[in-house]
Amino acid sequence: MKKFIALALVTLGISVSARAQWIVYDPANTVQSVINTAQEIAKFVQMINNQVQQIQTLTDQLNEFKHYESLFGDPHAVVLTTVQPLVNDLRKTEVGETLTALEGAVDAGEAMLYNANGLFTSIGTTFTTPNGASVTRREAPYLPVAAVQKTTDNFLSVSTDAAARRVALKEEIARTTTALKSATTDAEVQKLTGVLIGLSSALNNTDYEINQATASALVQDVANRNEVQRQIEAKKEQQHAEFTEAVQKYGQTFRLMNAPTAFPTP
Repeated sequence: MKKFIALALVTLGISVSARAQWIVYDPANTVQSVINTAQEIAKFVQMINNQVQQIQTLTDQLNEFKHYESLFGDPHAVVLTTVQPLVNDLRKTEVGETLTALEGAVDAGEAMLYNANGLFTSIGTTFTTPNGASVTRREAPYLPVAAVQKTTDNFLSVSTDAAARRVALKEEIARTTTALKSATTDAEVQKLTGVLIGLSSALNNTDYEINQATASALVQDVANRNEVQRQIEAKKEQQHAEFTEAVQKYGQTFRLMNAPTAFPTP
């Protein structure tokens, strides 16, 4: 019905136009116009086909990603409970101090009162002579001793802290290993493996901290021994110089007689 109405309108339009003027008809232009229109339509069809092909490619890629996600899992959706303990351990301030800091904090008075939590006996900062006089101890000789005591206390603090951390880290390693055994996707396996590597590194780091504290104590002890030897050598050199000077002074004061003694004749 619609086609019939449209045809009637076209026929009517032609009839009215025919009454007004003669229609000029150019077959070549008409054919060229039809060809141009067909080419435009072909280009439009080709563009539509390209768009359809692109949409199909994107759809295939999306389906492939969904297939990958179903096989390997979504990394963003994997939430691990063992990550935070590892982060907390890595961000924790180390208990140990450097040897420079330990040497800078030595206190001779503390060295005199040191008793290693009751293991040793404090000597006190003063002592009493047999006659009852109170004498204050000199601080300088106790400074090297205080340095060794500082490094010893540093080692004990580090080792105590490391022992507690080792227990916690080993527990987290056990939890992560158990979770790794029951992992269902590759994404979960990869994340758990990364956490396991981090926990193992943190566990090994506790050994390094203890080794550093041990090295500080040993180096300070070596330095103290070297200082004792230095003082001995300095004292020997000083005594030798003083002895040589005393002999020379004695020779100048008391000269030996190198001529026969002359006695007066009677």
